[in-house]
Amino acid sequence: MFLEGKRALVTGSTSGIGLAIARALAGEGAEVVLNGFGDEGEIAELCKELGASHSGADLTDVAQVEAMMEEAGEIDILVNNAGVQHVSPVEDFSVDKWNLIIALNLTAAFHTTRLAVPGMKKKGWGRIINTASAHSKVASPFKSAYNASKHGIAGFTKTIALELAEHGVTANCISPGYVWTPLIEGQIPDTMKARGMTREQVINDVLLVKQATKKFVQPEEVGALAAFLCREEAQNVNGANWSVDGGWTAE
Repeated sequence: MFLEGKRALVTGSTSGIGLAIARALAGEGAEVVLNGFGDEGEIAELCKELGASHSGADLTDVAQVEAMMEEAGEIDILVNNAGVQHVSPVEDFSVDKWNLIIALNLTAAFHTTRLAVPGMKKKGWGRIINTASAHSKVASPFKSAYNASKHGIAGFTKTIALELAEHGVTANCISPGYVWTPLIEGQIPDTMKARGMTREQVINDVLLVKQATKKFVQPEEVGALAAFLCREEAQNVNGANWSVDGGWTAE
């Protein structure tokens, strides 16, 4: 197990993509710190399963992020995965929803990164992995805040990759297409309303229409790629934006 002795913090990891990444890293021996909301009993079971600890910090609150990072100690692997979505025409887009999405999807990654980097520099080793999206490369209508946040995280990743390249620290994005997670399932009703479609139409004509495979990405596929990016063989994989989207952005 090539990650023994490494500590990994994965935000938004009590379900979905984040949990799959946490499982993949723990499976390679990493000591994992989970973060996210959910049923306390279920989270306790996840911690037991993975030998992990958990922080319930609200990542839109800077003070809570700082407390989480201090409690976690020096982090070798930082996975900024937490995110939220909202679907609405721009003229009707809730200002509160916009602020929430930018705060959680983008600004939180800045805060965790700035706090993790000093320890990585001191050790001369680190991995920063940001969960972006196919929407970091292309846009879709009615998702102005999400598109903006994911384009932003891609640019942020490139910047820190260049800043940290000579310190043994890499930074990369993973950009999945549609992964069947609670986040995706939760946006179907909003998309039905925004586009005047049935549930089946949203799945077939919106979610999967651009994925050439016509299949949802599985969370475990994203987890496996995250684990690869932590290998020594990936030390020169830096500043990249990895598509896992069934061919969506190949067009």
